[in-house]
Amino acid sequence: MALNDTQLERYSRHILLKEIGGPGQRRLLDARVLLVGAGALASPCLLYLAAAGVGTIGIVDDDIVSLSNLQRQIAYGMEDLGAPKVERAARAAARINPDVKIIQHPFRLTQENARDLVAQYDLVADGCDNFETRFIVNDACYFERVTLISAAVGRFDGQLATFKSHLADENGVPLPNYRDLVTEMPEPGSIPTCEETGVIGALTGVIGSLQALEVIKELTGAGESLAGKLLIYDALETRFRTIRLRHDPANPLTGRPPLSMGR
Repeated sequence: MALNDTQLERYSRHILLKEIGGPGQRRLLDARVLLVGAGALASPCLLYLAAAGVGTIGIVDDDIVSLSNLQRQIAYGMEDLGAPKVERAARAAARINPDVKIIQHPFRLTQENARDLVAQYDLVADGCDNFETRFIVNDACYFERVTLISAAVGRFDGQLATFKSHLADENGVPLPNYRDLVTEMPEPGSIPTCEETGVIGALTGVIGSLQALEVIKELTGAGESLAGKLLIYDALETRFRTIRLRHDPANPLTGRPPLSMGR
C-alpha cells in the first residue's frame, strides 16, 4: 500500500534516507513491536518508535507511575502519578503520532503467558529491570523465532544486544542468545537494584534511544545488525565498546539437551 500525503510529509526525513526510503517506512508502518516494561528504557524507546511510525506497539507492564520514576521515565509527568504505566505510556505515544496503534497489556509477563504474547509480534524490545523476566523473554523469543533487542543499565553504564538465536551462522552454529551472555540467573539479592545504588537519568535516554534505533534497523534492514555482539556504554568515561558474543555449547536452549518452555 502506498503512503498517503500526510505520511509522506510526516516521515519525509526517513524517506530521504536511501537506507530506508518509502519501502522501509512501509515496513515500519506494517510492523508489530512488543515493549517489555514501561519504565526508564521503554520511555524513550516507545516515543521514538511511535514517532518513527511503527504501526503497532504493545506494552506489557503491571506497574503504576510513582514520583521516583519521573527522574528518568520521560513518558510520564506529575499528572500521571498513581496511574497504570501502560495506560499513560499509550497516551504519551498517541500525542506524538495518533496513527500508531498502542496495545496495552497491563499485567506481568510470566513463563505461563510469555510465548502467547511474544507470538503476536514481529520483534521484542526488552527493557525490564530484573533477570527473571529477561530469561523468560529470551526463551519465549527463541521458541517463537522472534528477534529480541535487549537493553539494560547500571549506575553509569548501559548495554545493548540483539538476539536472533533462532537463526544460525554460515557454519550452522546458532547465533547467541541472552543465556550465552548471562549463563545462570543470579541469586535473588546478589545484584543491587537501582533503588539501592541509583542510576543517572539521562543514561536511560541514551540506551533507550539506541534500542529504538536498533529496532528500526532490524525492521527496515538498514545498516549492520547488532546480532552476535554486545554494545557497552560507559557514561563516566564517555566511551562505547563492542564485544563479540559466542554460542555456548552448554546453553540449555541451543545446546544438548535443549530446554523446553510450555505455553
